[in-house]
Amino acid sequence: MNELPEQINEFGEKRRKGFVTIKNLKDEGKKVVGVFCAFTPKEVIAAAGAIPIGICGTSEEPIQDAEKHLPRNLCPLIKSSYGFAITNKCPYTYFSDLIVGETTCDGKKKMYEMLGKIKSVHVMQLPQTTKGEDSYKLWKNEIIKLKEKVEKEFNVEITEENLKDAIKLKNIERETLKEFYELGKMMPPPILGMDILKVLRGAAFSYDKEEEIKTIRNMTKNIKEAYKKGENKVLSSAKRILVTGCPLGESTDKIINTIEQNGGVVVCFENCGGVKDIGFLVDETIDPIDALTSKYLNIACSCMTPNDNRIELLSQLIDEYKVDGVVDVILQACHTYNVETYRIKEFVTKEKNIPYLSIETDYSQTDIGQLKTRIGAFVEMI
Repeated sequence: MNELPEQINEFGEKRRKGFVTIKNLKDEGKKVVGVFCAFTPKEVIAAAGAIPIGICGTSEEPIQDAEKHLPRNLCPLIKSSYGFAITNKCPYTYFSDLIVGETTCDGKKKMYEMLGKIKSVHVMQLPQTTKGEDSYKLWKNEIIKLKEKVEKEFNVEITEENLKDAIKLKNIERETLKEFYELGKMMPPPILGMDILKVLRGAAFSYDKEEEIKTIRNMTKNIKEAYKKGENKVLSSAKRILVTGCPLGESTDKIINTIEQNGGVVVCFENCGGVKDIGFLVDETIDPIDALTSKYLNIACSCMTPNDNRIELLSQLIDEYKVDGVVDVILQACHTYNVETYRIKEFVTKEKNIPYLSIETDYSQTDIGQLKTRIGAFVEMI
């Protein structure tokens, strides 16, 4: 697997190295749509010939600037995202012709109001629950509104055929990424969880999707072949950890690294950008708008109440990945995920009978010492 670390690291660098690429695409006349959340149906954007790109802030760097306008006791993801926008330090936000937000939390909703003063922003209004016909109708109407907004903004027509083609390609990408991250099911896994995360993260900043799919398929094949020959970087004694909770970014890599430096290996990510989103396909046999509505409405996010989908997904993943322990990552001031920790702990420890650890953190690196102590003790006790 000599060449694999280099390939994996290349994916890990795609966000940083993609700045020039996105500028070149803009110069060629391509439209760019910044998105914040797994709820945003990227297929609608792609069907318009535009490029959907993630603009969630994942760094502490611009937070001090954001706090000139936003309260300090706010989620670091929100502050980082807004800080990058007002300082023009994030090229992806800067180059976005349109930004699509969604009402997953009150902090984001109010931040979008402020962001709308400097960028063109469209906000999708999420229902409060995944259950019932009213929720379905509301979300379907929001997807139609997004389609109409993109068409008007970019002076294009999104046909049913465009949507079907975009859905098909996105499904192939999901299946390819699923095959890759399911390497974590192997006993022991052939690569670290940090390696899996780098590829999942980098895929979101790959603009040639067909090339991305080809590269990841080859990578998965090569890893499996090397594994059969006895090449593996994970000890069989490593404790198998599932990470759940809030979205993960570069600033929260401190948690994954600490787990894997203390006798654990992260085999599964049940976060935004992980199984929660990638693990489910869009139905290609029905009307594309209905198919997108069903897929995106049922994401197991804590903004929904009740969030039974998350319990069902966690139960399935714990069994399939033969998980030894669960680490629940909560970003400071993310109230919905924080409130859910009680239910998740009860489920994991009493129904699945495995250890659980909740970690509340922010984007600073000042808690690394505490993390080493807590995570080290957690892994050791398993």
